[in-house]
Amino acid sequence: MSDAALGTRGRMSDDTFSFRLQDGPLQGTWAENRVSGADAGCSVVFRGTVREQARGRAVVRLEYEAYEDMVEAELRRIWKEITTRHEVLRVAIEHSSGVVPVGGCSVVVAIAAAHRAAAFAAAAEMMDQLKARVPIWKKEIYADGGEWIGQGS
Repeated sequence: MSDAALGTRGRMSDDTFSFRLQDGPLQGTWAENRVSGADAGCSVVFRGTVREQARGRAVVRLEYEAYEDMVEAELRRIWKEITTRHEVLRVAIEHSSGVVPVGGCSVVVAIAAAHRAAAFAAAAEMMDQLKARVPIWKKEIYADGGEWIGQGS
């Protein structure tokens, strides 16, 4: 299936960094495939999924909005920062926009490195920075209404 058919936007890629923004829930295989290689002794794949409870309320779904041009630019800055601290080979990030139901995947971060310690540390830092800095906002929808939670996944 083509990226256009999947509702994919904001796609950028080079040898070490790949990103795409996609409508709806993610499968996660795109990011994992982008980082795989015989030079990697470790690949860490983080999949963020929509849970059924948040802040003591039953969640029906999440709705994401993104400032697409800035998402790409900020993720590139974060990637450059991370590569100065961790010896990683490749990173791929995929994020949802639009509606993601309970149980659906809304973000995937995949990191490949020669050694596991670097991959785990880089993946954790990438998720933390993505949530803090990247202009993607989420709204939790409950049975009795909704609430904008703010920036991050």
